[in-house]
Amino acid sequence: MGRFRRYLTAGLLVWVPLGVTFLAVESLTDFANRLLEVLPADMQPEHWLGHDIPGLGILLVFIAVMATGVVAANVMGQWLLAAGEALLARIPLVRSVYSSVKQLLESLMSGSGNSFRTVVLVPYPHPGSWTLAFLTGEGLPEAAALLGTDLVSVFVPATPNPTSGFFLMVPRKDVVELRMSVDEGLRMILSMGMVAPGLARKGAAPASKRATA
Repeated sequence: MGRFRRYLTAGLLVWVPLGVTFLAVESLTDFANRLLEVLPADMQPEHWLGHDIPGLGILLVFIAVMATGVVAANVMGQWLLAAGEALLARIPLVRSVYSSVKQLLESLMSGSGNSFRTVVLVPYPHPGSWTLAFLTGEGLPEAAALLGTDLVSVFVPATPNPTSGFFLMVPRKDVVELRMSVDEGLRMILSMGMVAPGLARKGAAPASKRATA
């Protein structure tokens, strides 16, 4: 029975990551192909190619993104982009969503700042229990003034899907910074705590080391 359990575990460790990766790639491919469905029937790739090509949607989306980047990087493209953003800024709901998403992407993809670069421990969902979170910046100054304590903003990802989670503002004194990388933190969250970097090395900073924004 022990050998059977060992073989079963080894097989699952091989196939489950492969299966999850396949499903993720398949979902991305289907999403990209659905984007092409907005084109008229006579402009569909299958119409002028004569047959369906797997992954063509991803390739065309990649080409479109690269072409957009080339245009947006020159002076004329920046002028068109500014004009388009000015138009979006006139639409009440759209401007809020667009500006928030753009600021988030600029923060994540820029070479400066601390967004999602530091893994921390925060007391959640109640004092005495701890969870991994990512430091995202300073807390709201107005809230800090009303509460009389220095706050930091953190994102607490959900398990096993870290793309969703909770935004929290917590006292800086209650945040413990860890030495693990963001990738190690994500792996631990995805594995529901079964893959911990501490098993390979001593990774946690002393409890006295607090997070800094």
